[in-house]
Amino acid sequence: MYVPDEWEVPREKMTMCRELGQGSFGMVYEGIAKCVVKGDMETQVAIKTVNESASMRERIEFLNEASVMKEFNCHHVVRLLGVVSQGQPTLVIMELMTRGDLKSYLRSLRPDAENNPGQPPPTLKKMTQMAGEIADGMSYLNANKFVHRDLAARNCMVAEDYTVKIGDFGMTRDIYETDYYRKGGKGLLPVRWMSPESLKDGVFTTNSDVWSFGVVLWEIATLAEQPYQGMSNEQVLRFVMEGGLLERQESCPDSLFELMRLSWQYNPKMRPSFTEIIQSIKVDLEPCFKEVAYFYSEECKSRDQEEFDMETENMESVPLDPSSMLQHAASAADKHSGHKVENGPGIVLRGSFDERQPYTHMNGGRKNEKVLPLPQSTAC
Repeated sequence: MYVPDEWEVPREKMTMCRELGQGSFGMVYEGIAKCVVKGDMETQVAIKTVNESASMRERIEFLNEASVMKEFNCHHVVRLLGVVSQGQPTLVIMELMTRGDLKSYLRSLRPDAENNPGQPPPTLKKMTQMAGEIADGMSYLNANKFVHRDLAARNCMVAEDYTVKIGDFGMTRDIYETDYYRKGGKGLLPVRWMSPESLKDGVFTTNSDVWSFGVVLWEIATLAEQPYQGMSNEQVLRFVMEGGLLERQESCPDSLFELMRLSWQYNPKMRPSFTEIIQSIKVDLEPCFKEVAYFYSEECKSRDQEEFDMETENMESVPLDPSSMLQHAASAADKHSGHKVENGPGIVLRGSFDERQPYTHMNGGRKNEKVLPLPQSTAC
């Protein structure tokens, strides 16, 4: 059952203007909504619909996926604005991201792209800005006990002012169906963005989201090339589980690749948290970032202090040399608390995930429940 709440919007306040593309459940439109944003008479929005042929169960699933986003209030996460659950078709109203998903936007910046907007490829400063914005959205989700499980350029969105935000999850799942792989008859898995522990054991944590973030950085640096180009999905599975990593491209700046490398530590507890990633690059971010970012909010500061107080008694150095990692892994695996160690200027490595903490996944579920399976898809 879906019970209408304060997010319900009268259907007569919605006007659909043009198609934006196909979503997981149905067509997505650009439209105009009246009085859905405080202080605005009319707001340009994205309107998600459900196919007319959808069953009641699919309509409820559609609304429940949207309901997860009711808990989010972060500048770098795409906002849910309202729901029309009464009558047909069922509608979900989202913040409009006029420049589309990040993967398509990056590909449009290739010199030979037919839809090139006349812009050069992103500079290091712009790539770093994208990284900071994505990390800020993910830091917010992590702080609210949400695990994304499908972080990729296709699932980030680009606003009119080029701000990058964590996208409306599930919206591009079927559009980019070739980015997913059906393993053993189960749901579709984004194997090229998955960490070794996720591939091996089906474990998804904020640390595995950090691994995926590293792959997103690689996508940004390569203008959205396919990760592990030339390898089959099965080959990628084996390669990553055995410790293989994406290669550095010649055009990739040193600082960006270093951030990727840190995100791809084989031991999940050795990866930096999203907050630590922002800490390491904050001096290179635009001044406006400080005005809107969760990282600089009072909520973030108070939460960081609470975590620091809890961890102070359990600090321990973590070896950064891969050759010594195996010796450390045995003892690290037995500890639930995180560890801190300096790794050059501005970078702090810490395992921020406590396996006993209940987490919610972006693509379904509620807080305080166990790990949920990835959603099924109609794509083959």
